[in-house]
Amino acid sequence: MSEQEQVPELEETESVEAAVDTESVEAETADAPVAAENASDESAVSPLEEFKAKLRRQIGDWYVVHTYSGYENKVKTGIETRIQNLEAEDEIFEVQVPMETVVEYKNTVKKTIRRVRVPGYVLVRMDLTDHSWGVVRHTPGVTGFVGQDAYNPVPLRMDEVFDMLLPVFEEEQQSKGLPTPQPVVESDYTVGENVRVKSGPFEGMDATISEIKPESQQVVTLISVFERDTPVTLEFNQIEKI
Repeated sequence: MSEQEQVPELEETESVEAAVDTESVEAETADAPVAAENASDESAVSPLEEFKAKLRRQIGDWYVVHTYSGYENKVKTGIETRIQNLEAEDEIFEVQVPMETVVEYKNTVKKTIRRVRVPGYVLVRMDLTDHSWGVVRHTPGVTGFVGQDAYNPVPLRMDEVFDMLLPVFEEEQQSKGLPTPQPVVESDYTVGENVRVKSGPFEGMDATISEIKPESQQVVTLISVFERDTPVTLEFNQIEKI
């Protein structure tokens, strides 16, 4: 066969290869949005969901230990010391005393405090064995495990763990400079209580509290204006006890 007769076959082969390359590029282009969407989904996972996923991956179960009130942090330190002294590191993995920040208003005096979220209780993540049970149970200040059977306590459900350890997540966020929920606001006022207005247009007048709004640090009061009870919203720092 002559060289001129072989040329068309060569051109046909090159045409097929070019078509295949074009299809490959089109397929990669079509897959690109899918890959980008998957990457976007991964990056869209919230820090809270990541925290929950981290808790699910941890070994051991979470148990609740009852302590004398006010001894929570001492018990935590005691358990951690006994873990080392009694070589229980492979059975007891973590001890937590969830804390919370609270803004208190007592007779218009504002105070921000840190306190134990659930007084009288400590959380322990561990594999339950006779040895680990004894390490925790015989720690000074511990009165027992929470559950129907103190010798075979039932671990917390995962949703209960999330709720109890939410303050831990919030502290981690705060340490990273990320936004966290506002502190819990509490006041010693009660609905129906009579108070005196100490500033504003109604200064010096008596009022009755009809609603308390701790989130906005306000109360709705009823003040007698022209012998008629009129609802007036006031800040905590605008009223005082009588």
